[in-house]
Amino acid sequence: MRSIPARRLVTTAALAAGTVLAAAVPAFAHVTVQPGTATQGGYTAVAFRVPDESDTASTTKLEVDLPADQPIASVATQPVPGWTAALEKSQLSTPIKTDDGSITQAVTKITWTADAGGGIAPGQFQEFKVSLGPLPASTDKVVFKALQTYSDGNVVRWIDEAKPGQPEPQHPAPTLTLTPKAGTASAAPAAQNSAAPATAGSTDDTARALGVAGLVVGLAGTALGVAGLRRKNAS
Repeated sequence: MRSIPARRLVTTAALAAGTVLAAAVPAFAHVTVQPGTATQGGYTAVAFRVPDESDTASTTKLEVDLPADQPIASVATQPVPGWTAALEKSQLSTPIKTDDGSITQAVTKITWTADAGGGIAPGQFQEFKVSLGPLPASTDKVVFKALQTYSDGNVVRWIDEAKPGQPEPQHPAPTLTLTPKAGTASAAPAAQNSAAPATAGSTDDTARALGVAGLVVGLAGTALGVAGLRRKNAS
């Protein structure tokens, strides 16, 4: 009879371990933009990191779309040995005003093509670096949809946008998160923060009280369990 709880305990532990291992398994590598954050309205340098997920084919081309509805006036690529970069410009419906005048065209697509016989081999990755700016100041992210072409003709479309509260899509688009400039917070949040210490203190007091209560209950349960075990052994 005593072996039944033991078997149940082992089964429960095995299931828990399996759950932890499943959670620890990394997701398949994606095409991403690194680093993943930048400042609104500022200039930055990013790298599109491209892993080759095929067992037999090499990556021979990468196409990245820059959002036309959030045009970026200045775009420049860093040379990558064995690759050729081509920038495609589009006419803007609304010109971008800069200190040097109005810009009527902006880069809306970058295509990197590998030299003949080259590319990203299976199990390897490559970074394609780009200088961008000024970044949009009225949004919290920039989505770069990308197409990855393999030497066997297969094309992976990294174009799906993540939705709040939803699982990550199978082929998420590289996304650059934009944060406000330092010192742009309004006075209202500061006034609200003045009351924060009192709220934090009351929260800490509550947490301590709950912690003490939980400790007492735990000790009581332990004592009852020991007493029950002694009675069982005595019988």
